[in-house]
Amino acid sequence: MIDQEQARSRVVDAADALFYRRGIQAVGMDDVRTAAGISLKRLYSLFPSKDVLLIEVLKGRMVEWDEGVSLASASAATPRDKLLAVYDFLDGWFRQDDFRGCAFINSFGELGAVLPSVAAIALEQKLAFQHYVTELVDELGGSPALAAQLAILAEGAQTTAAISGRPDAAFHARRAAEVLIAGELAA
Repeated sequence: MIDQEQARSRVVDAADALFYRRGIQAVGMDDVRTAAGISLKRLYSLFPSKDVLLIEVLKGRMVEWDEGVSLASASAATPRDKLLAVYDFLDGWFRQDDFRGCAFINSFGELGAVLPSVAAIALEQKLAFQHYVTELVDELGGSPALAAQLAILAEGAQTTAAISGRPDAAFHARRAAEVLIAGELAA
């Protein structure tokens, strides 16, 4: 028998994959139970509702996103390259076979109007990303306006790649970021 932490992890991983692939409303707790390989009773003892499970999935996605972006930027030598590494990270993500867009944007679109907890965690993630980009822009000596512009480019690239199925949205966003950064540094 698996312990509580293993069961919890299996449930979150199963729900994450199902929600991301099929959509939150299309997935029932019985689907999650089957994919996780645990009983329905145990599932509900771990997560009393689908909403609670969804928030746990999104918290995990936030950690995954933060680590991925930070790792991509950490390998860059200059503040400019750190900023551009964000778009390189997006390019790699967009090319994954299972890419279906931003889980926070998707969740907000599906449930943000009816579940304040989903709207709140989506906002938290977007603000954290904006803050991260602002820190990188500060290292560059750039303005808060540049930080907002670069974050919007990244967010737009995610939505464009998900809807169009074209990973080159990251390339185009990166090129636009290069122009914005050069313009800021020249000013």
